[in-house]
Amino acid sequence: MKMIVGLGNIGAEYAHTRHNIGFMTVDALAASQGANFKVVSKQHAMIAEINLAGEKILLVKPTTYMNESGQAVGPLMDYYNLALDDLLVVQDDMDMDLGRLRLRAKGSAGGHNGIKSIINHLGTQSFARLKFGIGHPSHQHQAVVDYVLGKFSKDEDIDVLRGTDKALEIFTAFADGDDMSTMMNAFN
Repeated sequence: MKMIVGLGNIGAEYAHTRHNIGFMTVDALAASQGANFKVVSKQHAMIAEINLAGEKILLVKPTTYMNESGQAVGPLMDYYNLALDDLLVVQDDMDMDLGRLRLRAKGSAGGHNGIKSIINHLGTQSFARLKFGIGHPSHQHQAVVDYVLGKFSKDEDIDVLRGTDKALEIFTAFADGDDMSTMMNAFN
């Protein structure tokens, strides 16, 4: 079994916002497999199970809000007795162009509070991330929080869909057991 975690914030007011691209990406994977998420309150997450490339995959959307994502991820890793190699976290990244994807095998939080929370709960930075570019505010004076919590425009939706389609290819390679260096060479 492997686990793919999409980071985001719960609630209708956050739907289709830049900071929720992790949720949107795992939602697309669930939809492509005909799976539905169920709220599992004791595990602080919405969870869907799929089979992809012959592997059981647990799709997770933490219900703790972004900054406390580790409260869901850490206990789920323990509950399912998963190794760090079985985890892939999908996060937004403002330092990359919209729709661009980058895999990382490990690393610091880079200022991302959701990743920081997961690092704190797992006790390591050694877990795979799929960074999904959301671009940077075009106006110098626009507050970062307003930007990341802003909704994608119809024009931006095209790049979001392209990125999501590529993410689905990455998820299949992850499920198929490709190691991270192979995946990074193929997709970065």
